[in-house]
Amino acid sequence: MSASHISNSIIVGSDMALSRDKQRLLMQGEILVETQSHTAWGGAVTACMYLPLVRSQVWQQLTDYPRWVQYFPDITKSEVLHRGEVKRLYQAAQKAFLFFTAQVEIYLNVVEVIGQQIQFRMEKGTFLDFTANIELHDCGNGTMLAYKVQATPNIPIPSIFVQQAMNLELPANMRRMRQVLCKPAIGSEKR
Repeated sequence: MSASHISNSIIVGSDMALSRDKQRLLMQGEILVETQSHTAWGGAVTACMYLPLVRSQVWQQLTDYPRWVQYFPDITKSEVLHRGEVKRLYQAAQKAFLFFTAQVEIYLNVVEVIGQQIQFRMEKGTFLDFTANIELHDCGNGTMLAYKVQATPNIPIPSIFVQQAMNLELPANMRRMRQVLCKPAIGSEKR
């Protein structure tokens, strides 16, 4: 699917084409998710959400990488190891399954296109491969956020299960992210 224009000339470059109906759902608080196969043992997912914050506010909070432990409950540590044109980030996560708990860690190279895009590329970690992109676009008085993740775990889990897990967990994580991102805006309005 190719990227498409929606009202206000917003382009969602995440390949999730947005019709007027989808845009209306996003503005009402829905999280739109599209999964794809990635590898025999991996998955890819794109999620879009609307944030009632201007893009500069969203950008400032998203690039505070240690704060990611608040956005995603499974992330137990998020630390910037190196700052520069390409940042180096370390993240650790823990996920409980039926009979065991999986612990993962990943070292990421992070490239930012200021105010527009964050690209995460795995340097090393407990995945066979991992990439993620966040894109931000103005939408009315707020911001449209598109988050795309492609990953292959280093344990052989059929792709369909990885995709199902992404499809179930990412919307909840995105709602949590929106809740945390919007807290400062809500608190400042009460003053």
